[in-house]
Amino acid sequence: MPRNENKKHVGFATHITAGGMAGAMEALCCQPLDTIKVRMQLSRSGRAPGTKPRGFVATGAMIVRRETPLALYKGLGAVLSGIVPKMAIRFASFETYQSWLADKATGKTSVGNIFIAGLAAGTTEAVAVVCPMEVVKIRLQAQQHSLADPMEMPRYRNAAHAVYTIVREEGVTTLYRGVGLTALRQATNQGANFTTYQELKRLAHKYQPELAELPSYQHMVIGLISGAMGPFSNAPVDTIKTRLQKASYEPGISAFQKVAAIAKDMWKQEGFRSFYKGITPRVLRVAPGQAIVFAVYERVRATIERLKVSPSQDHYTE
Repeated sequence: MPRNENKKHVGFATHITAGGMAGAMEALCCQPLDTIKVRMQLSRSGRAPGTKPRGFVATGAMIVRRETPLALYKGLGAVLSGIVPKMAIRFASFETYQSWLADKATGKTSVGNIFIAGLAAGTTEAVAVVCPMEVVKIRLQAQQHSLADPMEMPRYRNAAHAVYTIVREEGVTTLYRGVGLTALRQATNQGANFTTYQELKRLAHKYQPELAELPSYQHMVIGLISGAMGPFSNAPVDTIKTRLQKASYEPGISAFQKVAAIAKDMWKQEGFRSFYKGITPRVLRVAPGQAIVFAVYERVRATIERLKVSPSQDHYTE
């Protein structure tokens, strides 16, 4: 049965449920790629003349060989604990900003304003959830200990222990180290992501006017394309951010000075290519991740909306 054309406003609870489920599925599928990306970004390989940085496959193989396959899921607890609020904030804030920027007469939002809404949504999620979550995740992923050897004790046992240790030893502000770079990365990610997704979705509906809802595979393809936009535009920001969040606190040095020192050292010691370390696993993680997120989100949201039966509707109507 085709859905009626008057779409209802999607409530915040729906964003939480659909976004949380989509984010959890993305994390479970893509965490190994993110771990490899972080290790590549933290790696100093390729500094010696005539040597090349360790590649994507070689990095993954080294982790599995030295630390067991489960090591590819280091930091998953931190990701899962932050994924529900992250996705809830992302979708709910985007819809809110988009409605604020919509034309009051037509209710439509221009491409430029969709991009601005995406920038604002990315900044909101970065400050509220992403930055502290990533500091913890990166600290866990950076630990090169073998999960097969119980005698080899890691510094951080799990996400909760990492938060406790970081706050106790370095202060709560450490959880927000790199927040400016994180906000810049998330803003550009979501600006490009939502703009591309909305435009491709609009185009798909234009050429398939008979479809009230796009099939899941089309949401996945559109999400895959839109998800690849951000990583190529902000890879240097992400690499510097990762190294900043891994670094220990140094009194008397501002965040700007630290960022400048990291960038200068990367340029001098490793060259231009170092700013794009981890780009392969990042694209391989973010693009399919967004494909999963948008497909699951759209499907769960549509299902929840269908289950909302109004008092006037026949309860036996399928």
